[in-house]
Amino acid sequence: MNHIFFTVFRRLRKPLITLIVVYAVSVLGLVLIPGMDDQGQPWRMDFFHAFYFVSFMGSTIGFGEVPYAFTDAQRMWTLVCIYATVVAWLYGIGKMLTLFQDQAFIRQMSRYSFIRNVRRIHEPFYLVCGYGVTGHLLVHHLALRGVRAVVVDIDRQRIDALESDPLPLSVPGLCADASEPEVLSDAGLLSPHCLGVLALTNQDEVNLAVAIATKLLAKEQRLPVICRSASEITTANLASFGTDQIIDPFVTYADYLALALHSPYKHLIYDWMTNPEHRSLKSAYQKTQGRWVICGYGRFGRALHRSFEGKPVSLTLIDSYPEPVGLEIDFVQGLGTEAVTLRQAGIEGAVGLVAGTDNDANNLSIIMTALELNPKLMTVARQNNSSNAAVFAAAKTDLVMEPARIIANHILLQLKTPLIPAFLQQLREQPEVWARSLLNRMSTLVGTDELDSWDYGIDAIDAVAVLEGLQQGDTICLRDLYQDPRDRGRKLAALALMLKRDNSYTLLPEPDQPLQPGDRILFCGKADAYRQQDWILSNANVLDYVLGKPIQGGWVAQKLRLWLASRDTEKEATDLTLPDSAAAATTEASATDSTPGGSNRA
Repeated sequence: MNHIFFTVFRRLRKPLITLIVVYAVSVLGLVLIPGMDDQGQPWRMDFFHAFYFVSFMGSTIGFGEVPYAFTDAQRMWTLVCIYATVVAWLYGIGKMLTLFQDQAFIRQMSRYSFIRNVRRIHEPFYLVCGYGVTGHLLVHHLALRGVRAVVVDIDRQRIDALESDPLPLSVPGLCADASEPEVLSDAGLLSPHCLGVLALTNQDEVNLAVAIATKLLAKEQRLPVICRSASEITTANLASFGTDQIIDPFVTYADYLALALHSPYKHLIYDWMTNPEHRSLKSAYQKTQGRWVICGYGRFGRALHRSFEGKPVSLTLIDSYPEPVGLEIDFVQGLGTEAVTLRQAGIEGAVGLVAGTDNDANNLSIIMTALELNPKLMTVARQNNSSNAAVFAAAKTDLVMEPARIIANHILLQLKTPLIPAFLQQLREQPEVWARSLLNRMSTLVGTDELDSWDYGIDAIDAVAVLEGLQQGDTICLRDLYQDPRDRGRKLAALALMLKRDNSYTLLPEPDQPLQPGDRILFCGKADAYRQQDWILSNANVLDYVLGKPIQGGWVAQKLRLWLASRDTEKEATDLTLPDSAAAATTEASATDSTPGGSNRA
């Protein structure tokens, strides 16, 4: 705020000096010029009356001549003062309007407002550097789950888009260079409520600077840093100083695609768990082993080459550059958009094609030409520009590799469901038959709906009701979390995939597995089941209902029940402690009623 005041006074220095001089000369002239009072005696105006008169005269309000009628000399000086003060005010107001329209001043005010909004956040939030496609997806999904975010991006249009996005939570945004440590500090890096930093810009140098600044400035907080990387050199550099997670979309997708070659069922489980728009179950039966043609030997092509090594496939590369030295697989020089080039690569006998160049139009042309030559191909297309999503969808490719969405999906896995990476690691160690059985259970569970995933910890944060029940000696099993809190005779569309207890993992735990404090459970199923389970875990009355226990009720109901119980206790105590005379009278009355005609005598 001090910088803003300094800027205002520096820009308005000349107008302020002009106004002060004009007012001072006007007041001095009125004091020195003699006047006349109502008795015809000489009179001079003091400084208070002179300043009072110039103040309302300079603003053209005009209350009249005070305290006495002016002489001609005073009126002549007043005319001079009127024009001088009006011109001075116009000059000052013009300079003020110019200042408020100055872009540098507007940026300074916006930054001050941003800092103030960040300091007002008293709940956990993530610092997101970069609001491109990846940043937009992450902020949107975090907001839907009630998690706050703070955004920094150097592109003004992206910050404007953030302000106009219909998000359920307010997200402060700053147009600035995220590589500057002062910008990160203003964005809440050192705030005790900051959960972590997501470096998602499209420049590796900026992401590297953000990661280094976070590790040094927030050393005591030990904030996790998730970085996007677009080169092998940057990935190695980030890993050298302990960046928590580095996501290279090309390497990630190459490993994902390689899994489909030898483990189609594991691949489909992986796809359902990580991709909201997952593939259908029938895609697991698609032929993937055989010859694959890869068009484009850039970073994506090299990553595919490394991931496909040792898999039951043979590769043929197509690239516009000459054959690299030392390449030991088939190579055809060309773009791949021509039928003759694809025929040289053996497209008629291939089972799969990857159009992985850095040009969307060429990739679409490659896919269309290849399908004309071999309609049974499994096609994978690289989408570089998110605005071309509709065109790639119309091309009906089997898989679309979009770097921005890959990064967003994997970061969301880390943020919303921390157990998924451990589950996927355990999944790779299981046989394909086990994966097929699990895939069938998943398909039966959700049908054609989207498969969601979530995890809960049996602790005071995620499951306060269950934790209290366990501490009171209740036995709560996994099956109790499958009950529908609206009708315990029905089951929720949820499946426990993994139970973490201490440092051990149990895949597909049995429903009669008793829960213990500190357990963490990974579920999958429909999104509605997630909301219903959250209700069971956090509400003691709902938990009692699914356990078949009497419902305790709310605070008012509990107080009323205690009051009624106390009244019943007092009544019983009164009956047991009746006075002897009352007891005798009661006995006599009973005896009288028992004799013949006793009731008439009574």
